[in-house]
Amino acid sequence: MNLVNRLLRLLGRKHYVPVGADDITKKLELGQAQAGEVRRELRDLVRSGRVVRLPDKRFALPADEDLIAGRILMNRRGGGRVVTTDASQPAIDISPNAAGTAMHNDRVLVLVDSTVSPARRRGQRQPSGSGGKVVEVLERARTQVVGTLEKSRELWYVVPSDPRITHDIYLPKLGQAAKPKARRGDRVVVEITEWPSRHNAPEGKLVEVIGNPGAPGVDVESVIRQYELPTRFPGTVKAEARRLGTKVTEADRRGRRDCRRHLVVTIDPVDARDFDDAISLERIEGRRWRLWVHIADVSHYVRPGSALDKESRRRGNSTYLIDRVIPMLPEELSNELCSLKPGVDRLARSVEFVLTNSGRIEQAKFHSTVICSKQRFSYEEAMAVLEREPTGGIERMLHDAHRLAQQLRQARFRAGALDLDVPERKVLLDANGRVSEVRRVENDVSHQLIEEFMLLANETIAREIKRRRAGAIHRVHEEPDTEKLDNLRAQAALMGLRAGNLADQKQAGKFLASLNDHPLADVFRVGYLRCMKRACYSTEPIGHYGLAKEDYVHFTSPIRRYADLIVHRVVYQKARLDATALATAADHISLTERNSADAELDSKLIKLLSHLQRQLDRRKPETYTAMVTEVRSIGAMVDITELGLKGLVKRLSLSDDHYRFVPERGRLVGRLRGNEIAPGDQLKVQVEGIDLQKKQADFRVIKTKSAKGKKKKSKPLRKPQRAAKPDKFPKRKDTRKQPKSKRRRK
Repeated sequence: MNLVNRLLRLLGRKHYVPVGADDITKKLELGQAQAGEVRRELRDLVRSGRVVRLPDKRFALPADEDLIAGRILMNRRGGGRVVTTDASQPAIDISPNAAGTAMHNDRVLVLVDSTVSPARRRGQRQPSGSGGKVVEVLERARTQVVGTLEKSRELWYVVPSDPRITHDIYLPKLGQAAKPKARRGDRVVVEITEWPSRHNAPEGKLVEVIGNPGAPGVDVESVIRQYELPTRFPGTVKAEARRLGTKVTEADRRGRRDCRRHLVVTIDPVDARDFDDAISLERIEGRRWRLWVHIADVSHYVRPGSALDKESRRRGNSTYLIDRVIPMLPEELSNELCSLKPGVDRLARSVEFVLTNSGRIEQAKFHSTVICSKQRFSYEEAMAVLEREPTGGIERMLHDAHRLAQQLRQARFRAGALDLDVPERKVLLDANGRVSEVRRVENDVSHQLIEEFMLLANETIAREIKRRRAGAIHRVHEEPDTEKLDNLRAQAALMGLRAGNLADQKQAGKFLASLNDHPLADVFRVGYLRCMKRACYSTEPIGHYGLAKEDYVHFTSPIRRYADLIVHRVVYQKARLDATALATAADHISLTERNSADAELDSKLIKLLSHLQRQLDRRKPETYTAMVTEVRSIGAMVDITELGLKGLVKRLSLSDDHYRFVPERGRLVGRLRGNEIAPGDQLKVQVEGIDLQKKQADFRVIKTKSAKGKKKKSKPLRKPQRAAKPDKFPKRKDTRKQPKSKRRRK
């Protein structure tokens, strides 16, 4: 029995009383020479959530103490939810008063509220919606905070750029300096040095001055620092990458299946340089197809424990910011040796399928191959081929692949998969880093062609892992929040739509499919997405709700995802990985994925907000079409469809009527003229104010149209009495800087 199992067995004994690491070593009858190993294993078990460390440094199983270790996902109100690597454990709600000094993505120890969740016995599942209190911050997700330097009299402080950090950070030592290097209003990096409790403001020290927020490049550099994204590879990593060379050698080809004569093609975004997947398709006897899905063989070059492996694991994934890519692997590998570029030999891990005409799998085999891509297509180029009559073998193959992919897609939706595709907006920048164009990107059939084949490969690999009973990292997606689904159904009813039971996956799929030509289609797709929990990685194969798949892994993008690299090693190199190590890796790469996703969204958001701010500065705001997505007492939440940006139209800013919020109808109703604003309405709006610190935009209405395209005007809810006067609303002081003029993703 290995040491991990012995530790878990000891802590799980009926009469075990929590003790420290030294006492655990004695109880296991181990000598002092093994005490260090015991501490290391305990630390890993704590990181994975299988063991909790009590505040007095004693160790126990979580269920025995009503304690849970997990990551806290903060919200702007100062509270959040704690998620764990245990897929059977629902998230724990944390109120702002119970969050302590935890920050977003910190690893924390939570005491489950037994009055809300009485489960105290080992192995008993906590009910959804359980509450808890953070009793200890086990590990900080980041050690530094980015914000704006401000001064009040002689006191310097930093307002964090992340709105989920609700406390300003004071800099006592900066005030003692005769000439601080930073100026008020500069974007800076600080390190928190002391934060005794949530009732006390944290203190910190100045680490770096990024510069004036208006200076070129400072905005994206601030995002990079805020999320602590690594921009440089260590020298040892770069040297190791260079030693691998630039070409596939004869020794590399040995023992591999030669697929270089196949009509292999890649289809990727026009600006992509890391091509990690390719396909080929041929018709065989009996109206069947042989499909090859080729994936770049990163595992051949990145060996476990190497400098390349350690760095790629630390990064977890590539990050795609608005103006640059921060790769998981050095460019020598990501853009060259591992990239499936046309006309050059490349190593691949391949899945060979035999499929019927309807897309049913008859056979699946796994190969290590060498390929040579015949042509590289962008999505636009592939779409152009599919829209015309094919000429030549490659174009005919694309047409055949399209038809087969659509069969797979239809079968997937029949099985319960949800169609939640919402058009994305790609923001293009000019030479000065300013927004020049916002382009709508549709999930057209060229995207679907590749998407369906990659989904097929991921699911097939997951089933093979299950068949072998091998430990691996699975891609999991839990069921959506039922309370949020009920609210969405109620919103649909207010709009005259019958959504049915949205908690039933097939009914939800039918409802979403019925909205294809409805003006509210995107509103409800986005609304349903907000009800969904975030997909993550887990050692437990609990399935993927959105895709309606029982077994699912990530396999097809090892150049940009470390999870895929682990799966490659398990399937093709038959690696056997320790359960604790897998759990730790799953938690880590889930964290890096969330971190990268947040950074990508922030880099896009700050560019769009700066674009709108310049319109205010020039006193020439542009007019946009906005869709009302939600109505609250404060006003209408809108989606600026041309920009892919969300904002707020404040109720008190509406001048065409005297509006009040009617919750039972889910809309704003005018008291004087009976005008209404409801979800689905189209508004012509202009930007009214920008808060770059909070990353928020306010808009004012120019024109109003209903979801049917007609000007909104209805009968008042009640006829105003003659003597009645409109309610008087006190003026609210707006602390944000206003312009000199009068006066929004899968």
